Amino acid sequence: MASPTEAPERTEETRIGDRLDKAWLVIVWNDPVNLMSYVTWVFKKLFGYSEAKATKLMLDVHHRGRAVVSSGAREKAEMDCYRLHAYGLWATISKSD
Repeated sequence: MASPTEAPERTEETRIGDRLDKAWLVIVWNDPVNLMSYVTWVFKKLFGYSEAKATKLMLDVHHRGRAVVSSGAREKAEMDCYRLHAYGLWATISKSD
């Protein structure tokens, strides 16, 4: 009969690896095509943001040229970016510092 084994101890290296996996940003860039009201609507629809948060992010895109609208694991960031593209917004992902 096999004896139970202990779970491996969680090391600093694995904790750092977990943080790195969640360090991806989704950035929406300003473009001359989409209306500000449309961009706000997309942020509300895709991310469930309140009117106030969606408007603030839209204004950041409009005035600063870009805004970070989402973050998380790489797969989530890629999916969010793809969904933004489907709505005609210019978005990229970037590894967080």
